[in-house]
Formats: sequence, C-alpha cells, structure tokens
Amino acid sequence: MGLAEIARPLTDDGRAGLAALLEEPRAAVVALDFDGTLAPIVSDPSRARAHPGAADALRGLVPHVGAVVVVTGRPAGLAVEYGGFAEVGGVVVLGHYGAERWEAGELTAPPVHPGVAAVRAALPDVLAAAGAPDGTWVEDKGRSVAVHTRRTAEPAVAFERLVEPVGALAAEHGLVVEPGRLVLELRPPGVDKGAALEGFLRERGARSVLYAGDDLGDVAAFAAVEKLRGEGLAGVTVCSGAVGDAPVRELADRADLVVPGPAGVVELLAALGEELSAAR
Repeated sequence: MGLAEIARPLTDDGRAGLAALLEEPRAAVVALDFDGTLAPIVSDPSRARAHPGAADALRGLVPHVGAVVVVTGRPAGLAVEYGGFAEVGGVVVLGHYGAERWEAGELTAPPVHPGVAAVRAALPDVLAAAGAPDGTWVEDKGRSVAVHTRRTAEPAVAFERLVEPVGALAAEHGLVVEPGRLVLELRPPGVDKGAALEGFLRERGARSVLYAGDDLGDVAAFAAVEKLRGEGLAGVTVCSGAVGDAPVRELADRADLVVPGPAGVVELLAALGEELSAAR
C-alpha cells in the first residue's frame, strides 16, 4: 500500500504535520520509540529485536529527512545492538530517556545518579516485604532499575501491589517511577522522552516531526509535540499497538494516527521513504 492508504491522520494537526513533513522533509525529524514501536514486546527484554523490516525501512528513510532518532528508555548501546542501527547508518539513539546519546558510533553519557545504586541494593528486601509474587524480576539498566511483573501468575495484580512500595523507595533516594506495561522503572528525575525529544528538535532546528510510540513513557513525547505545535512546529503523533491494551489505549486516544504495532510502524516508515524518494 502507498502512503496515502497507510497514513490517514484523524486530526487536523496530524494532517498538517504530515503535509509539512512531505513538503519540506530535510527540515523534518522522524522520532521513534524502540520497544513496542520498532520491536515487538517480548516477556524477556534481552530478547527484543527490531522488526525484520525495520532496517530496510530506515535505510530508505534516512537519506530523505533531516534526522531519524530513536528515543528509548533502554541503554543506548543496547538499543543500537538490538535494533541493528550501526548497520543502518545515520540513525541517532537517545538512550535512558535522553541521558545517553549514540551518534555516528560515539556514545556520550553523564555520571550515573547515586540513587540508582541505593535502590538496586534495597529492592530485593522491599519486594520481599511487599509480597512480590514468583515471577517478579528486576532488570538492571545501569542508569535505572526496572521491576517487571509480566512473568507472574497475575501480572496486573502484582503490578498494582508494587506501585506504592516501589514508589516510596524511589522517592527516598531521589528517583522517580516511570510506569509502563507491567513494569515500574526507577530513574533520575527530569529525564523523560518529552525533554529528550524537545531538546533534539530544537538542536536540529526542525520545522516538523513525526513521533511514534506505544506506552505510557511516550505520553511525555506526545506532550512535547503538542507544546511545540503552539510555537509553530508541525507535528504528527503515531500510536503503535492494539487499542485493547490499556496503556496503548491512553496513547491512542491522544494520537493523530494509530497503526497496528511494529509491523504497522515499519509499513508506515517504508511507505514514507518511498514517497519521499519518488518526490526527489
């Protein structure tokens, strides 16, 4: 299918954003979440890999737009590895919600917040005291720590049980909790996808942006696009995923365009690249 059949924004702002991107692609940024957007959600995050068609879609898009950037909660290096971005070329990765940056093979990052080590040490006792069920597990991301309940017998029940004690632990050590789909991530304050995206767009002098995400962490990026629209930036927000999943439903209600998961995102990116290539 062509772009006209795939990309049909439901809002006037979304239609204006897509039109601006197509009219002046070199002043446009295409920004993408990783897990759930470029890569299918899996029970073990270490096994996540980009959709098989993602690399080719990105290769077809990179030469025609001002920038392609991946904005993720993952460490930048892991996102590069799991996404194959080094082989694609021309993709910038903002990892740990923008705390890390990978570009042209170079990784830059500030010191790790001291609260991360403290919660890492305290979490086992906190989870045990809270009655965390079998299957609860902790993912150490280096600059943040995430508590997953996806593998428990009742994931949603386990998630709700842990919200309060994990939140209290984070606050005690100067961190915040970022909730996601059956995951609670403890990370430094003032670092989110919205701030990362806004900073990147201002740095590049972008005049339009397409942002695609799938989870609650992407709400901040959607909010950044909406804020910058008020300053004259054209933007289109894309939700990746089935509306029946609660966090995705919240994002879908706010999105200009909803596509069916990573396969739909890849199809959209490929069609956009083809459209821009044909217009040259």
